[in-house]
Amino acid sequence: MKTFWQIFNKYQTQILYLFFGVMTTVINILIYGGLHLVHTPYQIAYWTAWFVTVLFAYLTNRRWVFSSQARGFKQISVEVFNFYLARFITGILGSGIMIIGVSWLHQNDFIWNIIQNVFVIISNYILSKWFIFKNKEKLKYDD
Repeated sequence: MKTFWQIFNKYQTQILYLFFGVMTTVINILIYGGLHLVHTPYQIAYWTAWFVTVLFAYLTNRRWVFSSQARGFKQISVEVFNFYLARFITGILGSGIMIIGVSWLHQNDFIWNIIQNVFVIISNYILSKWFIFKNKEKLKYDD
């Protein structure tokens, strides 16, 4: 058990990001799948699921993954804006993957939604770690 905690402490950020990334992906797939069942066009289903899961991802990443120290309206607003901007960029990447798989290759949209989620999770981790939640101890924003 001691080894487990040593590994967890050493890789805590990555483990928690992976855990919440899986949770975010499951939520995304459930929302997308539910909209798919009622014959919602795949791009509308994609962006609806995206919007809900980005909110979930922000809240979990802020609190448990990167332990954001942003406080006050201005700091949190900047953080939320940067988070959504980064997610929008990776959302376009995911949407592009969906277009290639579904519209161009005429394959199953549900499978391509899972494929794009893998690319988006990796991209989101890099953007969150290096840009959005970086230098969490040294925030210089005013309230």
